[in-house]
Amino acid sequence: MTLSIVQLGSLRQGEGVRFGTVRRLPRGVRKEDYSKLDYFDIWLPILSPSMNLLKVGRMGCTDPRMWDRFKSAFKREMKKRDASQVIAMLAALSHQTDISVGCYCADEHRCHRSVLRELLAERGAKIS
Repeated sequence: MTLSIVQLGSLRQGEGVRFGTVRRLPRGVRKEDYSKLDYFDIWLPILSPSMNLLKVGRMGCTDPRMWDRFKSAFKREMKKRDASQVIAMLAALSHQTDISVGCYCADEHRCHRSVLRELLAERGAKIS
């Protein structure tokens, strides 16, 4: 049993229930097709950056200082009680069943899911 970090829309590799940790739903896709088209089974926007922080994250794709600022701010957002509890829940679930979390970004290294990977590992998640 493990937790996988994935790009939403990529072909599933047997990673179990897929959680979409994105602020916005996929454009032009009907709600009943999210799972069929390998986006996600459950939308979990609480684990996505706030709208204001998304703007900083986009700039951080090219500027290392902005990326560091984004990471620090996103970690602060994830320390809030609700988000922190969801991270703890996913970490615990990773020891019981296969699950995955993901985002649309092609490069995980410049995506909030790389920060989620760190936070989940800190909570003891079993990450593949």
